[in-house]
Amino acid sequence: MSTITSRVLRFHEHGEPLDVLHQELTEVADPPADRVRVRVEATGLNPADWQICRGFMAGSLPRGVGCDVAGRVDAVGRNVTDVAIGDLVVGSADFAGQPSAGAADVAILRSWTPIPDGLDSIHAATLPMVVQTAVWTIDAMGVDDGTTLLVHGAGSMVGYAAVQVTLDRGANVIATAGTTFETDLTGFGAHVTRYGDGMVARVRELAGGRVDLVLDAAPPVAGIIPTLIETVRDPDDVVTVSNHDDARRLGARVNLDMLRTQGWPSYDPTAEYAAKAAKGEFRLPIGRTFALDDWRSAVELSLSRAPHGKIVLIP
Repeated sequence: MSTITSRVLRFHEHGEPLDVLHQELTEVADPPADRVRVRVEATGLNPADWQICRGFMAGSLPRGVGCDVAGRVDAVGRNVTDVAIGDLVVGSADFAGQPSAGAADVAILRSWTPIPDGLDSIHAATLPMVVQTAVWTIDAMGVDDGTTLLVHGAGSMVGYAAVQVTLDRGANVIATAGTTFETDLTGFGAHVTRYGDGMVARVRELAGGRVDLVLDAAPPVAGIIPTLIETVRDPDDVVTVSNHDDARRLGARVNLDMLRTQGWPSYDPTAEYAAKAAKGEFRLPIGRTFALDDWRSAVELSLSRAPHGKIVLIP
């Protein structure tokens, strides 16, 4: 094993992504004892990448973006026994422990699972962070058979995944979404309604009263938490992945706070949902794919708040 020169997309100071991100060359070292190195085939981008650029989970710099990676194993750490060089895997880049992450030619992964037959690298790279966020949050909320759940922002990828996860558990799902994914969400079995004026009344009509729980999966929107609280019996029945300050101020809950309090999950659902995706039982839509060299266009589309699916970089 030896170091490899790789194109990487990373930042040396915190700020707005398009201001601080740069593509450059660096050396990617051999993986540590409990890590693997992969030749990247696809990298899924997430809104969390841009929050990391702005200083979320701040750590040593430089730091890379692109947490979701599909690639072929190139080197393994000395304690790794479950994969071998040449295996095709999907997993999470070690963005906190390495000076670059998944938006690169070569990446170090901190967790991984084999990509099953029937699932290509591009679709595999859409999965890890979205399914982790959706499944872990739904678990922490206690959604199960018979729960009436409002998924606000079901057109976001976390919301889109959460609808599928909770319907599979026997929940009754009401989804707020625009027109882009209305047909998909209805096809899954959700009751879909629009955002905007009259939303609370429409939700209550669909639910036959107040819903049991709300998952706010939409991008940050000022003033939405009070509206969502109107659809439930108690403010803490609302859980958000994005509107943190308003939720804490008004008595709603933040998914990260819940996970820290309850104990960070040890179970990674990526393997389960990769298997489901390979069998056509779960999916996430792809908005567009971009070459790594065209990363700026990819970031611009992601930041537009209307990517219409996952944005994937291909080296």
